[in-house]
Amino acid sequence: GGPLLTGFTMAEILLSLTIIGVVAAITLPSLTGNINERTWNTQRKALYARFSQAIALMPSLNGYGNFTEETDSASAVDTVAETFITEGLSKVLKINNICDSEHIADCGIVSKLTTLDAQLVETPITWNTLNPNMGTNSPILGISVPTINAKAAAFETQNGESILVFYNKNCIGSLAEAALYFKQNKVCANFMYDLNGNKGPNTVGKDIGFITAIYPVDTVVVAPVPHNKNAAAGGVSTWTDSSSYCKAQGEDYRLPNLDEATSMWLNKDFYGLGSANDMWSSTVYDKDRTKSWYMSIDTGDAKPEIKTAKYPLVRCVKR
Repeated sequence: GGPLLTGFTMAEILLSLTIIGVVAAITLPSLTGNINERTWNTQRKALYARFSQAIALMPSLNGYGNFTEETDSASAVDTVAETFITEGLSKVLKINNICDSEHIADCGIVSKLTTLDAQLVETPITWNTLNPNMGTNSPILGISVPTINAKAAAFETQNGESILVFYNKNCIGSLAEAALYFKQNKVCANFMYDLNGNKGPNTVGKDIGFITAIYPVDTVVVAPVPHNKNAAAGGVSTWTDSSSYCKAQGEDYRLPNLDEATSMWLNKDFYGLGSANDMWSSTVYDKDRTKSWYMSIDTGDAKPEIKTAKYPLVRCVKR
């Protein structure tokens, strides 16, 4: 007789399909998450490169628009962020749509976002809701800083990113003066970006992050991406301990430099940094190599400190 022909029963086929479905249900979310992470990383780096190149073309970052506090005799005037976009950034960066403080949702800015430590919070719309210490005086040197609680404005890029802009027209200093104790008045602009508008997940560290421009001339542009956990150091982290901890997290991690630490302080509530902590930076103090700069997460002051001093907070950033 001829060869014996065999086949699969319906039960066997259904069992195989069930197994394939279970495996797909387990692995697909992980694969999708990895693809999203790689996409966000690529978009983040491209956005940072465009911002760095654009801001380098601007002669100075301070002085745009008008800002006066509301008084009994006059209404508040606040055009700084919108003017900074229309008369400054739009000259050096391709922008599709500009939205004033009352219409930022029209530029894809969501009303709520998820922080790096998984807290659902309101999206900040003024300097004080971003960081209430932005306009306070330095407790170290007693420097008086002009208080500015200007409203944010927003715009959309041609690449589809939504950008919320906080602008300080009173920023001073330069890169040559970088090693000054008080960093708050050196911050000219802070940008909260959403890589895909309101599509989600609207989470810091994923599609949402921050870019900070420091000093009006010789501007430094930083976009730190913090690790999502602090070192469990028990309040005994020297500069060397902190550096070693970051290296142990993986080859992509390191301590933030002083300007990155400034940006992290400014956006601390969205990075889950808390308050009443001091954070080491990787920037060594030029006048005394036994010291390095640390940042007060509570006040925003930077100070050179001997490397053997111990501080409670270690937060690393991705390269």
